[in-house]
Amino acid sequence: MSGAGTVGEIVDSALYLVLATADADGRPWSSPVYFAHDDCRTFFWISSPEARHSHNIAVRPQVGISVFDSSAAIGTGQGVYMLAVAEEVVDAEEAGRALEVFSRRSQRHGGRVWTPDDVRGDSGMRLYRAVAGDHWVLAKDGRPDHRIPVDLG
Repeated sequence: MSGAGTVGEIVDSALYLVLATADADGRPWSSPVYFAHDDCRTFFWISSPEARHSHNIAVRPQVGISVFDSSAAIGTGQGVYMLAVAEEVVDAEEAGRALEVFSRRSQRHGGRVWTPDDVRGDSGMRLYRAVAGDHWVLAKDGRPDHRIPVDLG
């Protein structure tokens, strides 16, 4: 399987990504979030704007993302690692398209359809997006923790 195929398989099969953020002083914080994606490049999630990771994104939008199967047997797992830039989605038209992507995946996993009213005003939730610029996977070449870059084309 190609590197891009591996990325797609891993991302499509996972329910959660681990979002690594840092505050203005560089203190790290990681959070698992349910996500949807567009071509393994753009990732969407819904969170409280009061969550620590949301505060961190507001002051430092550069994030790290990991997607993996946490139930894989020791030594057999595969993961996707990404560098991305994250932000709250505030444009109504963009939010509409993103909520369509998010809702389709949510419904496939037994969740619900999300509407603009669910992520604005006093709902307590907001829609976020991270655009990944770089992807890596673990090489299966016998070297420990050897990550190789993947070009999604």
